[in-house]
Formats: sequence, structure tokens, C-alpha cells
Amino acid sequence: MAIQTTYTQTHANFASLCNEVTSNREVVIIQRNGAESVALLAESELSSLLETAYLLRSPANAKRLLTAL
Repeated sequence: MAIQTTYTQTHANFASLCNEVTSNREVVIIQRNGAESVALLAESELSSLLETAYLLRSPANAKRLLTAL
């Protein structure tokens, strides 16, 4: 479950939120007034998501990977 917080709370607790993200693999959703929310996540998690999206981009490769599961 993602941690929900505001921009102001994030600013005040940035170091502890970063530790929570990296230690527990939590995602932090930062709500901003008048703007779209953003997410804070560990770099390794982002890399993994981007690699998965790249591998599944090809329908043939996606079929092979899903069959292997």
C-alpha cells in the first residue's frame, strides 16, 4: 500500500520518507495543490518497471515470457 502525503509534509520529512522508500520498498504518493500528484520510489524499482515494460513491448516476446511463467 502506498504512503499518501502532502508536498508540505514531504518537505518536512524528506529524509525519513526516502529511508522508508529504500528500506521497505514503499511508494510515496505526494499530493500537490492544484497539480497532479507524483510518486517517490526507489531507483531500482523504477529500473525494474521500465525493463519489464520494454520486454513486454514486443507481442512475441510478451507471449514467450508469459508462457514461461
